[in-house]
Amino acid sequence: MADHRLDAAPETVHWGYFDAALAPRLVVDSGDRVTISTVSGAAEVMPPAPFTVPPALRAIHAALSPKLPGHICTGPVAVRGLKAGGVLEVRIAAIDLHYDWGYNTLGPQRGALPDDFATPLCVHIPLDRARNVARLSWGLELPLAPFFGVMGVAPPPEWGALSTLPPRRNGGNLDNKELVAGTTLYLPVHVDGGNFSVGDGHGAQGDGEVCITAIETGLVGTFELHARNDMRLTWPLAETPTHWITMAFDPDLDDCVVIALREMIDLVVNEAGISREDAYMLASLAADLRITQVVNGNKGVHCMLAKDLLRRG
Repeated sequence: MADHRLDAAPETVHWGYFDAALAPRLVVDSGDRVTISTVSGAAEVMPPAPFTVPPALRAIHAALSPKLPGHICTGPVAVRGLKAGGVLEVRIAAIDLHYDWGYNTLGPQRGALPDDFATPLCVHIPLDRARNVARLSWGLELPLAPFFGVMGVAPPPEWGALSTLPPRRNGGNLDNKELVAGTTLYLPVHVDGGNFSVGDGHGAQGDGEVCITAIETGLVGTFELHARNDMRLTWPLAETPTHWITMAFDPDLDDCVVIALREMIDLVVNEAGISREDAYMLASLAADLRITQVVNGNKGVHCMLAKDLLRRG
């Protein structure tokens, strides 16, 4: 297992889009670890002093503009031997703060309540790394639980260039707050190498991300990347130390529920060796359906089930 590092810079990021035509910025072997730094925020949301704006973010603003509306993503990183049709296993080893600040925005025609707030607002939020808290403007100290909103692989070539805003089968803007350090994410692969990118760092977020932003910030993540040509997936899947998580994305929340639930039933049948009827019953008794986010075009639902309920025998 080798260790690599890929830092955000004008030469290593793509702004606003996924595209199978993007060449990898780094190629690694299966099982290697990659530490990736990310940046977040357009020029208009940069904070005043005494907050520190990383020089890499200033350089990206000067050199690049978004190809499509969306996030600044670092990558892609390709894994040797990973084949289209397989799965990229992303073990999230560590997530650390990259900024001493984050920001949150809201405004008209945005978020879950597009008609309720007439005035645009951008708030800069101090982040205390030592105490692992964010201090909100009215004095509340909110515990930090950092995760990457965007983790995705290249889409199928025939999809062309796509905005990073809606989550899709290639992952992307998952906005799933369960994907913290110690979690494993499984992504269905559409091109050889997978071409993994990451961005949209969040210091903290509630399920729903209702005003359209979390604590948006830069993060540094360490990922162990494994080629899983033995696996087949249609939708992203995650595994925490205690739970399995199935995920679904669609403009209709009802359709998200159907997809995420069917994916969980299939997983239970495979892991526990029980019938689909018994798996459906178990889901009703013990699985939790949660709204991941409702503000990114494709809405998200994830279904969580404790792993210890799937022991055979």
